[in-house]
Amino acid sequence: MTTYVIGDLQGCFDELQALLEYINYKPDNDHLWFVGDIVNRGPKSLECLRFVKKLHDQGKADMVLGNHDFHLLAAYSGLEKFTSKSDTLTQILEAPDVDKLIDWLRQQPLLVTHPVFHAIMVHAGVPPQWTISEAQSYAKEVQQQLCRPDWQDFLVNHLFGSEPKNWHNSLTGYDRLRYIVNAFARMRYCDANGKLEFKLKSAPNNNQSKYQPWFVFPKRRNKDYEVFFGHWSTLGAIDAYHVHATDTGCLWGGKMTAYAIESKQRFTIDCQQHCKPKLKKNSKQ
Repeated sequence: MTTYVIGDLQGCFDELQALLEYINYKPDNDHLWFVGDIVNRGPKSLECLRFVKKLHDQGKADMVLGNHDFHLLAAYSGLEKFTSKSDTLTQILEAPDVDKLIDWLRQQPLLVTHPVFHAIMVHAGVPPQWTISEAQSYAKEVQQQLCRPDWQDFLVNHLFGSEPKNWHNSLTGYDRLRYIVNAFARMRYCDANGKLEFKLKSAPNNNQSKYQPWFVFPKRRNKDYEVFFGHWSTLGAIDAYHVHATDTGCLWGGKMTAYAIESKQRFTIDCQQHCKPKLKKNSKQ
């Protein structure tokens, strides 16, 4: 059995199928981990969502929620101010099985732990001040909130926003939940204490800023596990610092990645470009 960690799909269904064929994926023996951002901007978001749900229901796959998956939950809940011309969610929202898809999606976790290896999967990262045990506990707080009958009230009225940027154990209520979601689903850069910085999106350039990629801090408290994540397409493939970056920019004409945990092998296929990158040289989008 092999556990393959698959980078951000974002609606690139044909490329996913080509990648699974390339790695000789065996549904009866192998298990797939999807790092989130299953949907949006690519051409076949509905097909991707149905495919991942089917495998999950069969016990053959796990996923974590990414920022674009939260975006879909928000669109379904009527939060129109976060919609964009580049969204490709209409096909899902108009699908006959949309209620079942959304009800399943909202119950997915922010963190998945491997049953054998010291490895976890998140969408964006784990703040350096959190241990793995703490991260697991915080992720469950958000999952429990999304499983509540009033989950749409939380999503529409309390989730979105970039504050607070600092973590304190004393944080409570929606501020606490918002930081947790932003860390797991949006983070790229932070300082050594986990203060989040959202304006920087490009690859690191060895600058002396206090804001650095979340995984490089020497005193990071979650280095006892291998952390698999996506979200950061401009970062590229990285297998260092006890982390593995899997978003290799398929949506932008880069590659789609599958990382085999057991054999520590990385597999990639070239992808057609569906969207034009919007990042500028100064890294602000």
